[in-house]
Amino acid sequence: MASGATDSSRQNSIFAFLNKRPSHPLLRSEPNGFETITPSTYPAVSFMQAAINILINQSINLSLTSDSELTSSHSLAITARLQNLCALSRISTTHQLARRSICMSEIYISGDSPFGKSEAYIKLEQLGEGSYATVFKGFSHLTNQIVALKEIRLQEEEGAPFTAIREASLLKELKHNNIVTLHDIVHTRETLTFVFEYVHTDLSQYMERYGSGGGGLDPRNVKLFLFQLLRGLTYCHRRRVLHRDVKPQNLLISEIGELKLADFGLARAKSVPSHTYSHEVVTLWYRPPDVLLGSTEYSTSLDMWGVGCIFVEMITGTPTFPGVRCTYDQLDKIFKVLGTPTEECWPGVSRLPAYKPNKLTFYKKKKLGLSFPRLYDSADVESMATSLLQLNPEKRIGAKEALEHPYFKSLPTKLYELPDEVSIFTVEGCHLFPESKLTYTDSGYVVLKT
Repeated sequence: MASGATDSSRQNSIFAFLNKRPSHPLLRSEPNGFETITPSTYPAVSFMQAAINILINQSINLSLTSDSELTSSHSLAITARLQNLCALSRISTTHQLARRSICMSEIYISGDSPFGKSEAYIKLEQLGEGSYATVFKGFSHLTNQIVALKEIRLQEEEGAPFTAIREASLLKELKHNNIVTLHDIVHTRETLTFVFEYVHTDLSQYMERYGSGGGGLDPRNVKLFLFQLLRGLTYCHRRRVLHRDVKPQNLLISEIGELKLADFGLARAKSVPSHTYSHEVVTLWYRPPDVLLGSTEYSTSLDMWGVGCIFVEMITGTPTFPGVRCTYDQLDKIFKVLGTPTEECWPGVSRLPAYKPNKLTFYKKKKLGLSFPRLYDSADVESMATSLLQLNPEKRIGAKEALEHPYFKSLPTKLYELPDEVSIFTVEGCHLFPESKLTYTDSGYVVLKT
């Protein structure tokens, strides 16, 4: 068969796959709504690789479900991308897209672009190490700027961790000043490296440096940090993306005080409210009670609980609900402050898998400020915290609504008119205030926790 005819056939197969045409012979619909690739010969394998390459480079979430659609703009971009697809090597078939790891050859981006090449970056020093990645401070020859290099170790059989692919696919789609910027992806035989903007520290380190020991941060800075966090989450939630791991370590803080959401490895696009997800998300201290009780039906309220925990922690200087042993210990910390939920205040709570009366102590509900007196130091602080830390997820305030809370009435109204990619610190009167105390001295910062 002529090369042109072969390319045309592959394009048709890819478009059929991306548009979820159920009649396509290479696709089989599963009861859970995901599509699987049937075992076949070279053409099926080739179009699968090409499709995933396109998905990554066109910023389409890899956790596609049956109700997802490909817009005309994506189709035009894909047509152009197909002209530059590299030769694709063998991959295994019959894997659900939502769970499979991506083989090394699927990440490769061809062409003469200076991006995507390891020689464009220099490693300067190691900043941190996690279970599957190491973060380095680096230098970009392309921009002559300091960058952060998140280097993911690849395994010949398993390929890149799916969390890494999901993080890349989402970050290339999310363009906002309060979301960390992914500049480039570099693929070699041994590693997959994400090139991020370099941010000097994270909120966890910032609080340890300035606010630990019960003193808390400067209330004016708390307000600026919370506003930026809600601004970034409003942008994500408007696009139906849940972060699912909102905690201080994943909130980067720049030298001028810009807050940026990072580490989208657990994030995913949520298309309809009825979808169910794993309850093993969010570090225990910032995990909402509905998820702790085993709920897998959650929405943007999942992220908002973490926001509430972080808000109180910034005010008080100590973690809000520091469980130390297990899920039930974490629930006990929460219920001791907010009261143990019943069917009267939270319909359906007793039907959650982990709601076991013999393992729960029943506490009466009380005002949040009685447990955290610092919440009464400034106007509307306790009200904002209470709105965020609602046990019933349906009563938890949303990010957009929280931005309109009276707590922010002292901020310039121009902040609400800014384009997504513009910093709040471009508005006159907005700046980071000097913190009143320094709790420790540390010249090294860790960014982009893994």
